[in-house]
Amino acid sequence: MGFGCGIVGLPNVGKSTLFNALTRTAAAQAANYPFCTIEPNTGEVAVPDPRLDKIAAIGKSAQTVPTRISFVDIAGLVRGASKGEGLGNQFLANIREVEAVVHVLRCFDDGDVTHVEGTIDPVADADTVNTELMLSDLSSLEKRVTPLRKRAATGDKNAKAEVALMDAALEQLNNGKPARLADIAETDLPAFKALNLLTTKPVLYVANVDEASAGTGNDHSRRVEEMAAAEGAGCVVISAGIESEIAQLPDAEQREFMESLGLKEPGLDRLIRAGYDLLGLITFFTVGPKEARAWTVEKGARAPQAAGTIHTDFEHGFIRAQTIAYQDFVALGGEQAAKEAGKARDEGKEYVVADGDVMLFKFNV
Repeated sequence: MGFGCGIVGLPNVGKSTLFNALTRTAAAQAANYPFCTIEPNTGEVAVPDPRLDKIAAIGKSAQTVPTRISFVDIAGLVRGASKGEGLGNQFLANIREVEAVVHVLRCFDDGDVTHVEGTIDPVADADTVNTELMLSDLSSLEKRVTPLRKRAATGDKNAKAEVALMDAALEQLNNGKPARLADIAETDLPAFKALNLLTTKPVLYVANVDEASAGTGNDHSRRVEEMAAAEGAGCVVISAGIESEIAQLPDAEQREFMESLGLKEPGLDRLIRAGYDLLGLITFFTVGPKEARAWTVEKGARAPQAAGTIHTDFEHGFIRAQTIAYQDFVALGGEQAAKEAGKARDEGKEYVVADGDVMLFKFNV
C-alpha cells in the first residue's frame, strides 16, 4: 500500500523533470514549452527505508519488498483553468483523483527556459494555481449547496450536517483561503473529505532550485518555505535537474556525486519523508525466510486494518497480532530472542499500530 501524489504547477517549472527523476524513467517528456505533458503519466517508486534491510538481514530473508508510492505528472495549469482555459478541465479532473498535491514551484533563473507569466516569482505562481483550485471549489460548492439547503430546511439531519460542512468550506474560500483551513471536528473529517474538494487535499510545496542552490536553497526557496509555514503546508527544496542526474548514476557513484554537491541524501528520500508526514502515514514490517516486506498504513490504524493491507481475509478473520517494536527486534537479534526477552507482545483488535512494528498476524477464515 502506498499513496498517490499529483505533481502540479505552472508550465515549465520542472514538473516532468522531477517526475522523471523520481520514477527513474523518461516516461514524461520534459520540453521547454507549455503542455508537453497532456495525458497524466503515472509512475511508482519504492520507498527507501534502511530499517527494512536490517530486518531482512536478521530474518535471513531471501528478498526484500519495500512499500511503494505512486506519482502522477499532471499537465501544467494556467490562469483561467477553473473556467476551462488551457487544459484546465483535464487538470482539475486529474487532481481530484490523487490523495496529495506536490506543487512544484520554479525557484531558479534561466533565460533559456521560458516562464508562462514572464517573471520568476514562486509565491505568485503558487497563488495562481491555488486561486484556480479555490475558484473551482467555490463553483462546485455553490451548485451543490442550494438544493441541500432546501432539504435541510425540511428537517433532514443528514442534509443539515452536510450543509454545515459546506458552509465551513465556503467561509474559507470566500476569504481567499483553501478549504483545508476550515475548523472541522475530528469526527466530521471523513465527511468533510468526502466533499472531494481540491483545496482540502494536503499540499507539499517543492522549491525547484538551480544546481548551485541544491544544498542551501536560495532567496526564492526561502520565500516558498515562509509561505508553506504560514499555510501549514509541507516544503522541500530540490534541484530537479540534479535529481535527474543522480537517477542516471549507478548506486555506487550516487553517494560520491551527492557529497560533491553538499547533499546528504537524494531528494526522493526527502520528498517521500515529507509526504509521509503530510499524510500521517507510518510503516510496519513483516519478516520471514522468503521475504521481508514493508507496508504502509495511516497513523492511528488498528491491528486488523494493518492486517487488511496484506489480505482482506487477514482483517475479516483477525484473531491477534504478535508485535515486536523495531528497536527491540534489531537490538535483540530477531523474533526468537525478542520472545525470550518478553518483547514479543500479543495484541488484539484495539491495538494501534506504531511506526516500525514488526508484526505476525494470527487469523481464522
